[in-house]
Amino acid sequence: MSSLLKDAENRMKKSVEKIVEEYGQMRTGRPSPALLESVKVDYYGVPTPINQLATITVTEDRTLIIKPWDKTVLSQIEKAIFASKLDLTPMNDGVNIKLSFPTPTTEQRDKWVKIARENAEKGKIAVRNIRRDVIKEARDLQKASEMTEDDLKKFEEDIQELTNKYVLEMDKAFEKKSKEIMEF
Repeated sequence: MSSLLKDAENRMKKSVEKIVEEYGQMRTGRPSPALLESVKVDYYGVPTPINQLATITVTEDRTLIIKPWDKTVLSQIEKAIFASKLDLTPMNDGVNIKLSFPTPTTEQRDKWVKIARENAEKGKIAVRNIRRDVIKEARDLQKASEMTEDDLKKFEEDIQELTNKYVLEMDKAFEKKSKEIMEF
């Protein structure tokens, strides 16, 4: 029974971590090198993250500067950014690629908060699905006389506590991200 609970907790924790990771790669008004983590460049036939091909820095004027170690990869980085869903226009000066982040409009911020809310909701659904699956497993064990009815009741209470804990973590992650988006 405790192994079922431990497995469920690990899976729920991974669901929260995935949402937090997605939030890190989500565009807000503020430039961040994490935005480019999901962008892969075709580097000699191998999809390679930009941060493995270049130095990425943030300047004071809301710009990301990508300085590749190998100048021949500039055009591939530019193509990968255009192809991404980031909706950014790279400016290639022959040495660096610059990505400017204009101050977002209220409509853009509202759209980003809506996307963040949808991601949080997907994460909550994943956590609840884990709860459902694990409770079904426990009920099957109880039917097979490998668990008492009292143990099942206790298990259901424990799994509900875990579910509430991780749903609350999703809510906190969403609140943090929406606050970050609206901070302009």
